[in-house]
Amino acid sequence: MDHLFDHTLMRQRRLRALAGFKPGADFLVRRVAEDMADRLSVVERQFEHPVQVHGGLAVAAELMSATGKTGQFKFVDQYALPGLDVDAVDLADPDHVPLAAGSADLIVSPLALHITNDTPGVLVQLRRALKPDGLLLAATPGAGTLGELRESLLAAESELTGGANARVHPFADIRDYGALLQRAGFALPVTDIDDIVVRYADMFGLLKDLRAMGMTSLLADRSRMPVNRSLFIRAAQIYAERFSDPDGRIRASFPIIHLSGWAPHESQQKPLKPGSAKARLADALRTPEQKLPR
Repeated sequence: MDHLFDHTLMRQRRLRALAGFKPGADFLVRRVAEDMADRLSVVERQFEHPVQVHGGLAVAAELMSATGKTGQFKFVDQYALPGLDVDAVDLADPDHVPLAAGSADLIVSPLALHITNDTPGVLVQLRRALKPDGLLLAATPGAGTLGELRESLLAAESELTGGANARVHPFADIRDYGALLQRAGFALPVTDIDDIVVRYADMFGLLKDLRAMGMTSLLADRSRMPVNRSLFIRAAQIYAERFSDPDGRIRASFPIIHLSGWAPHESQQKPLKPGSAKARLADALRTPEQKLPR
């Protein structure tokens, strides 16, 4: 299988980001984790065997635990997460889920699916790790994420060199993830989008935050040539020209796709078989004052 993302580089950059961590650098991770915890809070279930898989930080597990809906979390990640004992984390790269079949009743995946090289395979592993009627909650950046940055860098590099390299990750859209949930065997799959827009004084502020989050490009097929600073200066100018608000601040888009699905169980609702309805829809819609044409 060809690898789209360099997971060794990912581990290096995230560990470097953690070593220089500054308060507030996890703002996007925390915002997404808060949304995931809100979604869990309305599920009328208790989960005694929860696992957070490849989140980079323990924020999602911490906020979900605060809902009172879960037991103590276990973790799967590339490295020992801050604030946790080394033995609390099963080490694995983002394409692997080293959990026994049917060992978890809740799996959460915050901002991780978009950097897997085999997303269908990862989702199958997650489903197999769930007990029957276990729940998956995941959040991942979707199509359009950092679209302004992508367009500005491509335009600047094409203008200055006559060519362009991919410098921003590709992101799948909501329909792709919905189809992948079904393909992996999840029951009752649901997907929706939370459009997050962050504003900055300039493009360099955005790049600084991406480095602080360890979220800069991890493309395996990236250019190894040194980048001239003039490229970023011109890209910042294009960014400001095309994507600024009236007050001069620029926009950065992070459309976050939330996914949920259940491991199949006989107690779950099932769709009716075609042709099994007891009444016609037309009859249900008819009123005494209105008759449908024959």
